[in-house]
Amino acid sequence: MTTERNPRTNFAFHPPEEDGGAWRATLQTLERSLRDAFPEPVIGHRRSGVHEMTVLDFEIELASDAWVGGTAAITAPDYAYITLTDVTADEAGWFAVWLRDSFVPAPNLVRFASSLAMTNGEDTPSPLPAQGGREDISDLLRRHLETFGH
Repeated sequence: MTTERNPRTNFAFHPPEEDGGAWRATLQTLERSLRDAFPEPVIGHRRSGVHEMTVLDFEIELASDAWVGGTAAITAPDYAYITLTDVTADEAGWFAVWLRDSFVPAPNLVRFASSLAMTNGEDTPSPLPAQGGREDISDLLRRHLETFGH
C-alpha cells in the first residue's frame, strides 16, 4: 500500500510584483471578508517587529476540523502579503482559490511562494492560475513542493 505524502510548509500569497497595491485592500477589508466567508474565524491585530507595521493574524476553519492559520500585512498603496503557516498543499489550495475568486478584484492578481522553495534558493513568487478549482490549484501547489524534493 502506498501513501501519498502531503508535507506541511508555509505558503505566501502576493499581488503582482509590478503592482503591489493591485488587491486594493486593507486589513479591515480582509478581516471583513474572512468573517463573511468562514464560520467563527479567530482574528487579531498586532504590531509586527519584523515588518514594523500592524498585521492581522487569523485562524479559519476550511472544513470540519480543518483549521489553518496565517498572517497578513496590507499597507496602502503598494504592499500586501498573506502567509499561511504549517499547511498542506490541499489547505493552501483551498485558501488560494478563495483568495483569488472571492477577495482580490481580478483572478490574475495572485502570486504564491513557499518557505520550502525559499529555503532552496527560489525566492520569486509564481503566478497562481486565473482559473481552476480547489483540486487543480492544490495539485499545482503539490507539484511546486515536489520540485523542491517534497
